[in-house]
Amino acid sequence: MIKNNQQKLNRLHVILDAVVLIVSYLIAWGLLILGNQLFSPQTKVLPARFYFAMLVWIVPLYLVLYTFFNLYTPKRVQQRRYEFANICKANTIGLLIITLVFFVLKKNPFFNNFSTRMVFYFFAVNVVAETLERNLIRYVLHSMRSKGYNQKHILLVGYSRAAESFVDRVLGNPEWGYQIKGILDDNSKKGREYRGIQVLGTTGELADILSQNTLDEIAITLSLGEYTKLERLVAVCEKSGVHTKFVPDYNRVISTRPFMEDLQGLPVINIRHVPLNDPLNRFVKRSVDVFGAVVGIILFSPVMLLTAAIIKLTSPGPLIFSQERIGLHNRPFHMYKFRSMEVQQPSAEKSKWTTPHDPRVTPIGRFIRRVSIDEMPQFFNVLRGDMSLVGPRPERPFFVERFKEEIPRYMIKHQVRPGMTGWAQVNGYRGDTSITKRIEHDLYYIENWTLGWDFKILFLTFFKGFINKNAY
Repeated sequence: MIKNNQQKLNRLHVILDAVVLIVSYLIAWGLLILGNQLFSPQTKVLPARFYFAMLVWIVPLYLVLYTFFNLYTPKRVQQRRYEFANICKANTIGLLIITLVFFVLKKNPFFNNFSTRMVFYFFAVNVVAETLERNLIRYVLHSMRSKGYNQKHILLVGYSRAAESFVDRVLGNPEWGYQIKGILDDNSKKGREYRGIQVLGTTGELADILSQNTLDEIAITLSLGEYTKLERLVAVCEKSGVHTKFVPDYNRVISTRPFMEDLQGLPVINIRHVPLNDPLNRFVKRSVDVFGAVVGIILFSPVMLLTAAIIKLTSPGPLIFSQERIGLHNRPFHMYKFRSMEVQQPSAEKSKWTTPHDPRVTPIGRFIRRVSIDEMPQFFNVLRGDMSLVGPRPERPFFVERFKEEIPRYMIKHQVRPGMTGWAQVNGYRGDTSITKRIEHDLYYIENWTLGWDFKILFLTFFKGFINKNAY
C-alpha cells in the first residue's frame, strides 16, 4: 500500500531537510568568513563552535516550521509556486524568530557578538537550497512514477463529466503516479469504457471492493443528479478507513479554488473568489504596475522612439492607434498601440480581426506586430490605471457582446484590470487561436492570482510571449 511508502518518504524528507539546513548554515558561515577576510580583515569573529552550537535549536525550529507550512505533503500534484511560497514563508518566520531571540538576549555577550550578516546569509542560502532539494525530489519521484513505481491505486465512484476530466488529467500526467482501477456507476452498463478505464459495477458493490483492501484512494465523481447518494457513499468509505476525495461535477460553475466560509459549522462555498478583490492585493498589484510601467517606458524608450520614426517615414497618418476596449468592471477605455495598418474608417475596424496577409497591414507593421513592439505604448495605459502589466487581454465592445453570449463565464474576466500580457498569451493563445482556451486560461489566472505568478508570467513573456506567430 502507498501509505507505508509515504510515511517512509516523509521520514527521509525530514532527514534530508535537516542535512540541507546544516549544509546551508555551513555555507553561510563560510561566506561570513570569506567576506570578513576580503572586506574587513580586522573584524573579530566568534569561534566556529559558538556559531555551530546554534544548530542545536535552529534545525528543530525549521523542521517544525516546514511541517506547519505543509512542506511534507505529497508532491504528486503539488504546484511548485505554492511550495516555493511556503518555503519563503517558513524561512521568513525562522529569520524573524532568530532575530527576536538575538534582540531579547542582546545583553548576553555571545548573542551581542553574533554576526547578523550570518543570519541573512543563512536565510538566502537555505531558501535556494531547500527549493533545489524539493525540485530534485519531485523530479526523482515523477521519474519513478512515470516508469510504474510508487503508484497510488484509485477507484472512481460515479460516471460524470468530472470522472472523464479526472481520467483525462491522470492519463495525461503519468508522473503523478495514479492508477485508476475502474469506475462504479449505477447508470452505466458493466464493461463500458472511457479511455481504457472500465465500469466495474454499481455503487452498491463499493463496500465489497473496499473490504479487499487493495485501494489507496476513492474519488467520488458523481454527476450532479446523483448527489443524494453522496452521504451514504462517504459513510461506506470512512467505515473502511480508505482516504476519500470528492471531485465535484460543478467545476463549470464554481472556481477551481473556491472560497469557503464557516457559519458556525455550516460550510458556505462562494461561487466565485477573486483574490484581487482584496484591497491589499489590489494595492500591491497596482504598486508593481506603476513601478513596472515606469521602468518599461525608460528601458524601451529607444525602441519606441525608433519605431515611431520608422512609422512616420514609411506610412502617412498618426503614430499611435487608439482603439476602444472593455476593461475593469465592463468600463470602456482607449488602448494605445503603435499604428501597424494603413489609416481606415473606424467603422471598418470595429468588428473585424486581422487575417493572414491582410493588405491593410504595412510592411513595418507586420514586423512590429510579430515581435509585439506595437504593444509598448500600453505602458502608458498601465500608468493611467486602465490596464495592468499582467491580466486578461482586453477585447473590443463588438466581440465582448458576442462572446458573452457564446462562452460561459466570459464576463468574469472583467473583474480585474486587463493586462499587457497574460497566462493565456505565454501559453500560446494569442491572435488567431481558440478563444475558449484563452478564456479558460484567463479565468484560471483570475481565480488563482498571486504576485509571484505575475512575476513568473512577466519572466515567461520575455522568452515565450514577445514573438507571436499568430500575429498577422
